[in-house]
Amino acid sequence: MRSPRDFFKPLAVGAPEPVREIPVRPSRVIHFFPPHNDKLVAKLPELAPTVDILLGNLEDAIPMADKEAARAGLVRVGRTVDFGTTQFWTRVNSLDSPWVLDDLTTLVTEIGDQLDVIMVPKVEGPEDIHYVDRLLAQLEARAGLTRPLLVHAILETARGVANIEAICAASPRMQGLSLGPADLAANRRMKTTRVGGGHPDYLVRADPSADDPAAPRPTYQQDLWHYTLARMVDACVTYGLLPFYGPFGDIKDTVACEDQFRNAYLLGCVGAWSLHPAQIEIAKRVFSPRPADVAQAQRVIEAMGDGTGAIMLDGKMEDDASVKQCHVVVNLARELAARDPELATAYGFTS
Repeated sequence: MRSPRDFFKPLAVGAPEPVREIPVRPSRVIHFFPPHNDKLVAKLPELAPTVDILLGNLEDAIPMADKEAARAGLVRVGRTVDFGTTQFWTRVNSLDSPWVLDDLTTLVTEIGDQLDVIMVPKVEGPEDIHYVDRLLAQLEARAGLTRPLLVHAILETARGVANIEAICAASPRMQGLSLGPADLAANRRMKTTRVGGGHPDYLVRADPSADDPAAPRPTYQQDLWHYTLARMVDACVTYGLLPFYGPFGDIKDTVACEDQFRNAYLLGCVGAWSLHPAQIEIAKRVFSPRPADVAQAQRVIEAMGDGTGAIMLDGKMEDDASVKQCHVVVNLARELAARDPELATAYGFTS
């Protein structure tokens, strides 16, 4: 067992010191792009200012025949695209694949100074993070990097969910977790072929009417992912990580996409994935507090004074717990406003 004092020492001679706290930056939307698609890559400079995170994808959505081209394309992107204040991430291939070693070796040594986060798919336990942690330290030392790369894990198996706390605690590099609903559904043997979102058969039904037992009974669709999301949020908050909702596969169903993203936002997620430009604005809107909510939160904070005791405001009790909730909303609004002038105006934060 490692001593706690060793936890923040580099795992390789010459590697940068691990971070002690994960930086919190606007992360409402992680927009995926295929690095081998020249047409889409050409749009990145104009796309970068509109998203919080751009992620070059090397994994499942890339055909096997294009794996090397995607990796080479991502290196070109890292060397040529100005991301400004937008974060630059990648999703490498899974740890049981024949491509991941070359992914990590190439990206860290050639564009490691440009990358912010490496997303690792199908993480099942802390041993997966320990492997990546040590390898990244060795590669960082070889490349002469001065800051450590962070690691983001995707929950895509039942074992990964069962080991979620150990995964979060496995390394100071751990930046966050994302829900991977499609692979997780297959691994759990769930009987849905949807990528995220609900299912019309997962429901509760109202009791029969006493006056007319044969009358149709209302049904209410339930959320297949509520348990997993809530557990993921708790684990992330416990260990100082950031939780994300993953992909929503039905691109045309923007209404259901917004509903699913909002559920995740209310539960505590900081952002979601975008697989298509249509989902960018949905994620940015949902994971930004509404101006009315920000105004009300500020009103409660001002009314509470030093934040102790309890008051009645508009017929509702507000106390120190209320103030803490309101600070969550206002602090997020200020972080987003610093990046987005339109939000700053909507929130009334402009001077």
